[in-house]
Amino acid sequence: MQTVADVMTRNVTSVSPQESVRRAAQVMDEINVGALPVCDGKKLVGIVTDRDITVRSVSVGQNPDQTPVSEVMSGDLRWCFEDQSVDEVLQEMGDVQIRRVPVIDRKNHSLIGIVSLGDMATKHSAGITHTLERISTPAEPDRPH
Repeated sequence: MQTVADVMTRNVTSVSPQESVRRAAQVMDEINVGALPVCDGKKLVGIVTDRDITVRSVSVGQNPDQTPVSEVMSGDLRWCFEDQSVDEVLQEMGDVQIRRVPVIDRKNHSLIGIVSLGDMATKHSAGITHTLERISTPAEPDRPH
């Protein structure tokens, strides 16, 4: 059985909830990623994506220097443990239509990595097609208009 530890990305860069949306976007640009875990100290409290910044901040005219990440991040997030099976995590990713899952330490619940659909596709191909189809199915809006 292949575990998340076999495919995850370690040494993940994170931002704090108090940092500005602009700083989060700059970090994404610097390290060429589309999502950053949000940590308060070592505790994972959310995740912010380039889409969150665009849809929840830029589209409503917020000032990126004055808007904290906490206002646009997704706080209701899923995570996994490094000893979980890849198949189990793939199933959950498909169920909730997400492409990235933070990995936390089972003992102290601190962030130790992230696993993405891309990691799964390059290091564990079984089940990817089915998961990708489920993730890519259009979802309902996450907030009222």
